[in-house]
Amino acid sequence: MSDTDYAVRPNKTQLKREMRLLNDLGKQLTQLPDGALAKIPLSDSIQPVIREAKRLSRGALQRQLRRLASMLVDEDIDAIQLEIQRQTQPDKEQTAEFHRLEEWRERLVEGDDELLSHIMDEYPDVDRQLLRQLIRNAQAERNSSKPPKAFRQLFQLLKNL
Repeated sequence: MSDTDYAVRPNKTQLKREMRLLNDLGKQLTQLPDGALAKIPLSDSIQPVIREAKRLSRGALQRQLRRLASMLVDEDIDAIQLEIQRQTQPDKEQTAEFHRLEEWRERLVEGDDELLSHIMDEYPDVDRQLLRQLIRNAQAERNSSKPPKAFRQLFQLLKNL
């Protein structure tokens, strides 16, 4: 009897790992809004399954996700993941932009004149008087523990730049 007489079966651990990845991908698909879901390259038979999963909860949702994962086996997984990543990437960029604006606002309120001159040079259309007034008001609010009205207005002004 030789080694070729035995049947080669797939690795069960690898199969479970692949199904878990497909299950996670199905969960990501159910969390996308309908507009974003329409842009993902999926077959027509999967769309109703995803819509159904969106309205389910708990055990029924888990069964639906397993069904969705088994259907995703026949799809182009790389293209689906790439499109999901492309759609979620702008959120990360927007968050980074907000963090940068918050940092600018903090530095301006703390009295960073170098940043103030940089903003005025970089954005010549900015209302300089309003910018300085909002900085002064935000500093006064911070010193007197008042609600941060000017602090928020300063953020909105920086955001609109």
